[in-house]
Amino acid sequence: MAAAKKTTARGRKQDRARVAGGQKHEVAYEAKKSGRSASAVKKAVKKVGNSRKRVEKRLAR
Repeated sequence: MAAAKKTTARGRKQDRARVAGGQKHEVAYEAKKSGRSASAVKKAVKKVGNSRKRVEKRLAR
């Protein structure tokens, strides 16, 4: 009998710390949250990387 896989929040937390610029739903979420356009979010991801903190900081300018 196989042991049940232990679930942790670590992977989920790491995923939330990033913005996937190629995924429409993530770009749309960040655009709505910041009040900016989707293209502005994509440009921010390209400029500063996919760290959510840096992207949000860039969009707040």
